[in-house]
Amino acid sequence: MTSQTKKWVILNRQTPDSEEKIVDILLKNRGIKNKKEFFNPTDPMKISLKSLGIKETEVKKAIDRIKKAKKSREHVIIYGDYDADGITGTATMWESLHELGIFVLPHIPERFSEGYGLNIESVKKLKKEDPALGLIITVDHGITAGDKVDELKRMGIDMIITDHHQIGKILPKPLALIYTDKIGGSALAWFFAREIVKSFKLTRSNLVSRLELAAIGTIADQLPLIGVNRSVVKYGLEELNRTKRPGLLALFEEAGLLTRGPLVNQIGTYEVGYIIAPRINAMGRLKHGLESLRLLCTKDKVKAFEIAKNMGSTNTERQKMVEKVVTTALSEASKSKENIIVIAGEDYHEGVIGLAAGRLVEEFYRPAIVLSVKGEISKASARSISGFNIIEAIRAVSLHLEGGGHPMAAGFSIETNKIDKFTKEINKYAEKFLTSELLSKKLRIDCELGFDQVSYSLLDTLSQFEPTGIGNPGPTFMVEKVEMIDSKTVGRDARHLKLKLRQNEHVFDAIFFGGGEKYSKLSNGVKIDIAYQAEENIWNGYKNIQLKIKDIKTTD
Repeated sequence: MTSQTKKWVILNRQTPDSEEKIVDILLKNRGIKNKKEFFNPTDPMKISLKSLGIKETEVKKAIDRIKKAKKSREHVIIYGDYDADGITGTATMWESLHELGIFVLPHIPERFSEGYGLNIESVKKLKKEDPALGLIITVDHGITAGDKVDELKRMGIDMIITDHHQIGKILPKPLALIYTDKIGGSALAWFFAREIVKSFKLTRSNLVSRLELAAIGTIADQLPLIGVNRSVVKYGLEELNRTKRPGLLALFEEAGLLTRGPLVNQIGTYEVGYIIAPRINAMGRLKHGLESLRLLCTKDKVKAFEIAKNMGSTNTERQKMVEKVVTTALSEASKSKENIIVIAGEDYHEGVIGLAAGRLVEEFYRPAIVLSVKGEISKASARSISGFNIIEAIRAVSLHLEGGGHPMAAGFSIETNKIDKFTKEINKYAEKFLTSELLSKKLRIDCELGFDQVSYSLLDTLSQFEPTGIGNPGPTFMVEKVEMIDSKTVGRDARHLKLKLRQNEHVFDAIFFGGGEKYSKLSNGVKIDIAYQAEENIWNGYKNIQLKIKDIKTTD
């Protein structure tokens, strides 16, 4: 198996002659029919539960139970997940109930000893340590808890589940099930908190500011940034850019995001997805996600700085571990002829196998499953490609695997001696669905756009499409036969490519991240076709328009 070249798919062959036509093309390519709603997303405070597919009757039952807990002075646990979506949602839920004067504590499971989801032994321990515990509210998990809900009832603990993952074969029957697959776990926690705030008639200012947490979780969970997710992220990023949380400010400083002065829209989807969320996730991957929760909730600036520093170093450690696993896994995967890559290793760290699976998907454009082998039971993490539901595939070949996930990502446990059988079965299942067309790596290009149309006015127009991400990708254009004036490799191991390009009298600087390998095929004066995005580049106080290259094809 070799790494794939990208197939360019030009979504619109029309060459626009005005910015208005560019906007129309971009909207059509994204399937956006309501232009007004897209450019002016609904305030999350005004989005109805019904439009989210959340049952109001379940929310009412949950709030009534919270009121009972407050009145009877019962103790409550917010039982979250250890990833960024779960941690940010847990922070929102814990802070909201704490404001009510309820005795409430957060619980983030330790990945290696407690695992994903509700751990019965952990709940038994919590109940033994605190006999007054009468209510557990889950955040970002619970939909696959099944019979565990009944075990909690026998312990005298009621359960409210808030989750967005794919429903399993057995639907749990907690006291209240607040479920939707339209938003992430952190956003769901925010909307639930919104209803609590309304019912208890609390001030809304703290709730609105917590949209920053929902935005981080939504971006981190790689949810499509259209519809309600677009609303959550757009309004949430506004809050994030004026945050007063000591923990987030300390994290921004540690990550080098405050070197350019006040925030003022510096934190966007890229900064969250590639700088902030990985640091939050790193603790749950290698140490304990509870530290990330402490960072988000602390009011102590000194403590915040200490935790942020720890998170930064842990993230660096995580990056090194991923590289180590990926180096070995790439070598193994290159020998595979299967459509679904399944790689297992005893030295693969459980906390980074999901990231390694993602890298394999990037390299080979095949669904990938990486397993950390530890004795009789192995932990697996899967990542998929667009159009192939990996969690359905996993469940189709075995009803005995414990885990959960989304169409694009999943995690599960498996008996080590069944890995070979599982590999054969899931690849046999995939034969029906993974067509050559689906396995073709595509670069979707909005339309052709010459250098004469790239201007600051265009950048202002394109900024309306922010926040961009999955479901609403950054506008991407192509242009043919531009002249390369200069090129050089930059970055560690010469991984990136810096170019100067000309079309007629128009000249632009360009950067091609990960394009260093193409350097040897380029020479000054050569004509190339490029797929690109346009952005403003600021360096040492100097501003210019820079092209971010997505791919290059040589024409000479």
